[in-house]
Amino acid sequence: MRKIIAALQVSLDGYIEGPEGELDWVASWEDSFDLLSRIDTCILGRGMYPSYEQYWSQILADPEAVHPFTGRRPSPGERLYARFAEHAPHLLLSRSLRQVAWSNTRILRDLEALRAEKAKPGKDMHALGGASLINALLNAGLVDELRLMVNPVLLGRGKALFGALRARHALRLREGRALDAGRVLLAYDC
Repeated sequence: MRKIIAALQVSLDGYIEGPEGELDWVASWEDSFDLLSRIDTCILGRGMYPSYEQYWSQILADPEAVHPFTGRRPSPGERLYARFAEHAPHLLLSRSLRQVAWSNTRILRDLEALRAEKAKPGKDMHALGGASLINALLNAGLVDELRLMVNPVLLGRGKALFGALRARHALRLREGRALDAGRVLLAYDC
């Protein structure tokens, strides 16, 4: 059976966004790109999908332009991921959205539909976020691997990654290693 891998950037105090939705504290988005050989499907929640689709579409439209979100030109890894995202199937969990911009995106209305997708043959699936989605997947027992790229910053407040967990989840350390800019990768089996 395919695995669902949740991989997210997180502050040292457990936030995935600052109080105004800021992400300027994330040193690099490239840490999850090493998953590309393992995955063939991306999973997103309703809150994250619009900005995700816009971000990668802008890179596809002009790979050399300074991106308004980051204030810099896309890295080679970001350009590679944009091409992957353009073609890879995306599953969007939403009860309210009726249509999406990308033709490779399918809306799923509930977690049972995602459970059925997970049971199909294929490579692993990458759950990108946001926090509501990751909490729902963990609560439903659908996450097989949790990868946290811990950034050396204390935000104090913002959107907590694990604010909606309903129970304790015991994890087993799969990998821990230092990354650049003082960051740490922590990968756990769920």
